[in-house]
Order: sequence, then C-alpha cells, then structure tokens
Amino acid sequence: MYPFKSSMIGLQNLGDPSLDWDIVETIGKGTYGKVYRVTSTKDGSEAAVKVLDPVNDVDEEIEAEYNILRSLSNHPNVVKFYGMFYKTDPIAGGQLWLVLELCNGGSVTELIKGLFMRSQRLQEPLIAYILYGALLGLQHLHNNRIIHRDVKGNNILLTTQGGVKLVDFGVSAQLTSARLRRNTSVGTPFWMAPEVIACEQQYDYSYDARCDVWSLGITAIELADGDPPLAEMHPVKALFKIPRNPSPTLRQPSQWCRSFSHFIGQCLIKDFEARPSVCHLLEHPFIKQAQGKDTALGGQLAALILDQQEQGCKTKTKHERINTRKTLIIESAPDDDLVNLEYLDEETIISHLQRRYNELQIYTYVGDILIAINPFQALSIYSPQVLPPTGTLPHFYSPPLALSIYSPQLLTPPSQGVYSTPGIYSPLVLTQKDRSPGVRALTPNFVIRI
Repeated sequence: MYPFKSSMIGLQNLGDPSLDWDIVETIGKGTYGKVYRVTSTKDGSEAAVKVLDPVNDVDEEIEAEYNILRSLSNHPNVVKFYGMFYKTDPIAGGQLWLVLELCNGGSVTELIKGLFMRSQRLQEPLIAYILYGALLGLQHLHNNRIIHRDVKGNNILLTTQGGVKLVDFGVSAQLTSARLRRNTSVGTPFWMAPEVIACEQQYDYSYDARCDVWSLGITAIELADGDPPLAEMHPVKALFKIPRNPSPTLRQPSQWCRSFSHFIGQCLIKDFEARPSVCHLLEHPFIKQAQGKDTALGGQLAALILDQQEQGCKTKTKHERINTRKTLIIESAPDDDLVNLEYLDEETIISHLQRRYNELQIYTYVGDILIAINPFQALSIYSPQVLPPTGTLPHFYSPPLALSIYSPQLLTPPSQGVYSTPGIYSPLVLTQKDRSPGVRALTPNFVIRI
C-alpha cells in the first residue's frame, strides 16, 4: 500500500511550471479545468498538463490524486506522473499543474464516438484488449487498496502506440486495514454502481473495490453501443433508476458473442458481494483472448487511432461526475419533477412541495414516481376520461383501510389510489406512472412519510 500522509502538500513547496514546461495547445477540458499539451524546456519531450481552476490551497481530492499518481503510476496501464507545480497569478488566481504522460490517442469514448460517426464499431478482440488493459490497471490499484470510483470511457486513455492507460484519480479512495469499505457516494451517474448510489441515500450502506467492476461493465456496454445505459436521461434521474432497474445488457446482444455478454453480466451483478473481483475477471474467457497478444492487438488499435485522426473524427461528451468540489449543473427543466432540483436534501424537497402545495399543485414527480398530497378540498383537475363509471372522484384512503385495499387494486386498478400516512402533509403517497398507451390510471407503489 502506498504511504499516504494527509495535508503534506504546501503550495509554497511546489515549483514554478514555466521553468520546465511550455504550453503548446489545448487538448481537452476536464471536470476541474483544462488539459494542455506541453513540451519540456530541457529536452523537448511532450507531456500533458491538467491545469486546475484557480486554487488557494490543496484540497483532499487534489491531494488524493497527487498521492496516487506519485506512488502508483509506475504501471504500464496507469498514466505516468511527472510532477505537480504551482503557478502564481495575482490577477486570475494561482494555478495548480499536474504534469502527466501524453496519451495522444485520445480517450476510449472519443474513439468509439468517431467510429459511430462513420457507421463503424469496435471489434470484439479490440474491446477485449482495452478491457484487459483497464483490468490490469485496476488490479494494480486494488492490490494497493485504492478504489478508482470513476471508471468510464473518458478515463481510459490511449497512446498512439496502442497503449491503454487509466487516468483521473481525483475521486479515488484509499482502503486502510481498519476500513476495507467506503460509504461516500461519488462518481459519474451513468457508470455508478447501485451500492455507491445507496450510500448517498442510506448511511448504513457501504461498498468495496468491486464498484469499479460495475463501472467497467457499463464501460464495456459503452464500447459496444456507443453510450452507457440510460444516457438519454437526465443524470440525476439515472441515479433513481440504476438501483431499481434490472442490470443493463447490450442493446442488441445477438450481434455480439455470448462470452462478451456473459462478461458484462458478471460485471453487472447487482449484489456486489456476489460480483467477481478484478482478479477473477482477468480469467474470464472473453478477456483471456487478449492475453499474450499485446503486440498484435496494440498494433491494430494504433492503426485504428491513426486512421481516425487522419479522418478528423473528434467528438466531445458531456457526462460529468458528481463530486464535492463542483456541483453538477442542472439544466432548466419542468418544475414538477424533483430530480431537476440542484440539491435533493430533505429541507429543499419539503420547501419545494410546500410551495407547489400552496399553489394547489398537489402532484409532483420524482422521475417515474408520483408524489400526491391531499389538498383537503375539491379541485377541478379530473377530466371525464379518468373518472370511474360512477363519476365519483378518486378517493384518498387512510390506514388501516389502505392495507385492505392494496390487493384488489393490483387486480382491478381504480382511477387513482392513494395511501395515507401521518405526517406534515397527510396523506402522502408515491405512485408509479402507468405507461400503457391511452391509459391514465395511477396504481399505488409505496408510501413515503416526510
């Protein structure tokens, strides 16, 4: 395990990067700042520098990335680290420079997007080769008790020689001998494991390094289909879906070999206790086809990268990770869905519901879940199409009547059923949207109390 010492970096101890490196061009934009191609003033060698937004101090995430890069970048599948520098700027603010190996083949995501733009796809042997390299990098991290926590196509970079490198350790976590699991929720929503999402919602949940295995399984689907599952959704809505939905699969499994689908299925076992480790997955038949073929497959990948660069196919992706330094920016969206709130804490939700309730807006969504609050008055909001044959308005049932009504409702859903529970706005219920064509009935799902 690498020697971790907290708060051991002082900006005053870091050198000025302008003495060693010259910026050539911008090559990308990360979560915290821009990435540039630089050349050494000493020998002319090239590197990449991640210039972080103006900082006055080194926070925990920067320090974690620095420690991991400094101690664990001596692996062929982890990006090399050349040093950290601090550039003083009294006007714009100080800039922190992380100088890394230049992976000028771009990210795996860029490669896939470029292929899809040309109506092509990555062939299975090359997918196996990329996943093999990522697994070796993760094995190196996990052996040193580090969880990456943000594995995705954009964080797997390629060299023009066909090398595969893990990058971006800003949200990586250390597992100590006293603490072999984590309980903080970070990562990029579409790739996040269910157990990591659960840690945000239930404090007694935890996870281990196998959350990286789930993320790699989602990345495998990304390599095949061009996007992770649920990519068309708002990322916060995806956070609600991932724990509730069945494990995702390839969009068209019949177009791929069974071994590939089985590998993805193993990565995406929802119970992380039953999910295999990185070491076990290195023995999977789909991955073993790439072992011992580094030269041949690396050469094929290098040729594909060169061809794509000559074609000028370059794409940008918009998926950002959720982290503690930078809140995910929520684009403007309907007011009736709580997933569009920037913060989903109890106070914000109650305040939002209170405001809508005062405006007699008694229905509010949370993704596909509907919250209904009893208005305790007659509202002219029910159209004839949703009324029962008797013409009676939908009813709000209260305990213990709700329990006796639940079973019949499953067999013969009424126009609307609402369970009552004591609370600030009693009764309050969550119901599942009925997606049947032309049907506007609501069937109860479960009760919530606030």
